[in-house]
Amino acid sequence: MPLYLTESEIAELLTPADALGAIEACFERLARGAVENRPRERLALEDGVFAVMAATDAELGLAGVKTYTWLPAGTPFVVVLFDLERAEVAAVLEADKLGQLRTGAASGVAARQLAKADPRSLGVIGCGWQAESQVACIREACPTIERVVAYCRNARRLDAFCQQVGAEAGETHRDAGEQDVVATVTTSKDPVLRGEWLQPGALVCAVGANEAGARELDNTVIERATFVCCDSRAQARRESGDLIEPVQQGLLDWLEVHELQDVVAGELRGRDSDDDIVVFKSNGIAAWDVAIAAAAIELARERGVGRDL
Repeated sequence: MPLYLTESEIAELLTPADALGAIEACFERLARGAVENRPRERLALEDGVFAVMAATDAELGLAGVKTYTWLPAGTPFVVVLFDLERAEVAAVLEADKLGQLRTGAASGVAARQLAKADPRSLGVIGCGWQAESQVACIREACPTIERVVAYCRNARRLDAFCQQVGAEAGETHRDAGEQDVVATVTTSKDPVLRGEWLQPGALVCAVGANEAGARELDNTVIERATFVCCDSRAQARRESGDLIEPVQQGLLDWLEVHELQDVVAGELRGRDSDDDIVVFKSNGIAAWDVAIAAAAIELARERGVGRDL
């Protein structure tokens, strides 16, 4: 029978380490061609958006869909997994926490693969829900990080965030942007990170903007980068304003935008020296949702968590 997991059950089951393991393995399967991923589709609602994302994972024996609505009253998420061998619904999972963890874990994988040797500091621009897992997962992936500097424009939210994750508050965007690893996790339509702030060797994980008309990075970030990669080139061409606009302006070519899976698989080397500046543009893909949902139901079955439908 299908297993049902709630948000609170998933939060208790999965750790940042679990999420990192699931997402890194997903990248490896993507590189082997075992996963087929479809870019997100958005349907307009009167007061919001309805989104659908789908992927199949032959090695996990699962197909899955994540769907959610963005509405003034809230944004409910759900993942449905299908068992391909048994031809049945395997699980239904509430998926806000899943999405937060898999997004943070993807940045953690990028940091493990693309950060300079032994990074010591992490800067976070944005202090919301998604920023929490960026800190947790990047710390998990890079245990040499000793200092986290955060910044957002809301002073009260910044103070609360810093207390929650053990960060220090920056006075400006620049303070966060000058660290070894920089994560941008905002809803801004306009750049919040300037390339002139980046120190030699910085890794940028740009997570927040996933619309063609929204950007977190200015052109100088892209111009200074020696290597640019994303989670899915097909999805980036639809959603990544941080890449779409530089390509339109002739500052970047899509042939220069790689996929992180090829770095994880050892087919590409994303960094040649500790002075290189590297960019990972994350939009979030359905393959990750299938992978982390699979990890959640495996742990749930082991621990007797959840209920059968």
